[in-house]
Amino acid sequence: MSENTQSPRKPRVAVVFGGRSSEHAISVVTAGAVLSAIDRDKYDVLPIGITTDGRWALTADAPERMAIADRALPNVADLAESETGGVVLSVDPADRQVVLTEPGAVPKALGEVDVVFPMLHGPYGEDGTLQGLLELSGVPYVGAGVLASAVGQDKEYMKRVFVSFGLPVGPYEVIRPREWEQNPAAARKKIVEFAAEHGWPLFVKPARGGSSMGITKVDDLSGLDEAIEEARRHDPKILVESLLRGREIECGVLEFEDGPRASVPAEIPPVTNHDFYDFEAKYIDSASGIVPAPIGDEATAEIQRLAVAAYEAVSCEGLVRADFFLTEDGDFVINEINTMPGFTPISMYPRMWQESGVSYPELVDRLIQAALTRSTGLR
Repeated sequence: MSENTQSPRKPRVAVVFGGRSSEHAISVVTAGAVLSAIDRDKYDVLPIGITTDGRWALTADAPERMAIADRALPNVADLAESETGGVVLSVDPADRQVVLTEPGAVPKALGEVDVVFPMLHGPYGEDGTLQGLLELSGVPYVGAGVLASAVGQDKEYMKRVFVSFGLPVGPYEVIRPREWEQNPAAARKKIVEFAAEHGWPLFVKPARGGSSMGITKVDDLSGLDEAIEEARRHDPKILVESLLRGREIECGVLEFEDGPRASVPAEIPPVTNHDFYDFEAKYIDSASGIVPAPIGDEATAEIQRLAVAAYEAVSCEGLVRADFFLTEDGDFVINEINTMPGFTPISMYPRMWQESGVSYPELVDRLIQAALTRSTGLR
């Protein structure tokens, strides 16, 4: 009998990116960086883009076309290998086949997927919706599960969970869709009363948004309605927060074999030509943070403790970036967590881990390996 010399099949990673949210382009940029870093000797890679109208498409494996160039944002539609074809993932847990469909053509099997790396930001991807599909399909995936993803996307319920676990949060108010639609005067009065208690300026933001999109700094009542309408372009549910005076400090959490660990923290210094650390400052002007943050050993240990506590409170998995304010009184207040933070090599999360001894390719590999060893379903 001849000896079987066939090499074992490499694990197949589907990198899913794009999506229907306003963070579509940032997701494409993030996925391009991950595609560049995945060890092709160790993994087979299948890039799948989701267009802004929700079509799943097989895309070119072309990281160089997925970056922001001359202030122009990338789009899945420009990367799709077909203008009409779609990709379908089986929802049968016993069959992890990915199938390519094209109108008028016989569906073509693209093979099985062993793990999904969901590089989506915002609704319809980072909020538990994609995670639910993958749970139904029985396909392991990188990052938080359904509950943690949903809580991590909705800033109101995120803060409620933090409070229930004793974590410090800043003052906030919520305007629900029906409140603004049925009685805007009462909703406006609620915000004015909030401002009277906590002071102007206020930050008006989509409750389930990201990448600082739709956020407005409001200095007085005259700018309130416009800020609310801007936030509602992204989400009908609005979050209003008071200004916390102090320094913006971030900390990464990564799951290791013995549990989650925190990175060295980073500081986001005040940005020039911007009222706050908004979308353009982050992604167009590439404002850079300071890593590690110059806050001293005691404060570093405290923010690391709080970052891990926030990770555990929301039942996260894999990774999280936790964002804090270090107030003028020397106290940390948690602003939010990101269950799938920006992930380019110059993004704060990878930079914090680079300074903590985990390189970008190693970070990508660790997340894939952790997902491969984790089952779907209740765990």
